[in-house]
Amino acid sequence: MQPLAATNNEQPAPSRSLWLLGALLAVAGLRLWRLPEAGPPDFDSVLNWQIVQQVAHGDFANLFQHGSPGFFLLYAPVALFTRDFLVFQTINALMGVVALGFFCGWVSQRSQLAGPETAALAALAGTSLLLTFAGRDFTMNAVDLLVFARLLRSHFQRLQRPSATAILRVAGWLALGLCFDYKFLFAVPILGVLELGQADGLWRQRGTWGRVLLVLLVPFVALGALGVAAGLPWYRWLAFYVRVVVPAAANPAGRQLTLDLDLLYYFRYLLRYESPLLLAGLVVAAWQVWRSLQAGTSWRVLPTALLPYLLVWAVCLVGGMSLLVKAPRGLLFAYTPLAALVVLSMRRVVPGWALVGGVLVAVGLNLRLIQSELLAPLPSPYAKVGAWLQAHGATKVASTVGLGLAPYLDANQRLTVVYDERELASLRRQGYQYVLLDGYWRVAGVHRFDSLRRQLPVAAWPAPQLHSPLLFLEHSEYTGLGFERTLAAARRATADTLALRLYRLQ
Repeated sequence: MQPLAATNNEQPAPSRSLWLLGALLAVAGLRLWRLPEAGPPDFDSVLNWQIVQQVAHGDFANLFQHGSPGFFLLYAPVALFTRDFLVFQTINALMGVVALGFFCGWVSQRSQLAGPETAALAALAGTSLLLTFAGRDFTMNAVDLLVFARLLRSHFQRLQRPSATAILRVAGWLALGLCFDYKFLFAVPILGVLELGQADGLWRQRGTWGRVLLVLLVPFVALGALGVAAGLPWYRWLAFYVRVVVPAAANPAGRQLTLDLDLLYYFRYLLRYESPLLLAGLVVAAWQVWRSLQAGTSWRVLPTALLPYLLVWAVCLVGGMSLLVKAPRGLLFAYTPLAALVVLSMRRVVPGWALVGGVLVAVGLNLRLIQSELLAPLPSPYAKVGAWLQAHGATKVASTVGLGLAPYLDANQRLTVVYDERELASLRRQGYQYVLLDGYWRVAGVHRFDSLRRQLPVAAWPAPQLHSPLLFLEHSEYTGLGFERTLAAARRATADTLALRLYRLQ
């Protein structure tokens, strides 16, 4: 038995490309569907939008926020022409589709997938609930996935055709990824495991380590110098990494630890909110690799085949992230490899028509989840809040924890976030006219507004988006709550039928 051998269903590359293009257009339509009604899905999306505008106008104070200077510099030119949040959101959504196309095109070409199998892979990955949510925000997720796809491709090529140049190319993609997100650090131990398995002697060649480290240092030196030129301490970027590992103090939700041994969190999430095929593909792929080892295949050559290679990434990502504080986005890099494992493993045990049919059923279930979790709560009520404030001449507004109102205010209106109602007295003296009791405080687990909640609002709006279990789960990393406790908090939030309440301060 040779479960890792290629199947004989090769189609011409143009045929695969057309199938892939069709699937990507469908995914793009899904990502853009009702996007103008959605508004910003989370706090970080708005914060990133604000920082991009600051950088575009020469204010680099927050350049290393999230450890993502490359992201802010990438979008700064756009901010020179517009401050419309929807423009940034749309560009980011399309970038996510491009990232999906790079990954699926690579897997299809390497595995000689049939056209329908290629489309099935793109559809399965593209309709993931988390990737759809991440494809409609304004965070680093989209560009992360694009760089990650290129990193996987370059490293797989390095394993197949070993050379010092190939290693430096991998280091280059890793360095680029670190410019956008610290999460690329989690790729380092996985790359290390694969390199140990390769053991081809390249790392023992003189100068290899030095050249790789030099490549990795380039962005830190270049962007660090930019920060110093802007008046920031030379260690600002490195200090961010230290604070991620060892927070100086508990956050407003009370969470300080970075380790969490809720080992079933991601399995529960995948079973409840993603396609069950993802875990099934993981199990079948592991079984096929095991059978191949039993048949005498050396474990050292396994990673040079695509299925075992992606299996190593998927297992290490799920296992490694299960040790840290958790949110569904913690598996951001794992969703596309998991989807690929479904197609690559199942095509060896079922006919092609059955594989495509099964994936179509899974896609249908994904669309149902997307409808209930992301689309049904639309439109966002923040636009109505912004219109009310403009109609009543408000220029200074406070908001409890959430930033969702910011894109709907004019440039001459100021929004300040508070994490404790005791801050309101000072803001009142500074001339702030209103405070929005934003139900985002429930999502973030910041329970410090009891007195404010008992007052009579001047206006109120329902906000079903703030009751989404997925939104609560995405903040479990911030709150430190486990899977079931987070869902319980989401259920309690549904009792608040008017999650946006506006109060007068003056």
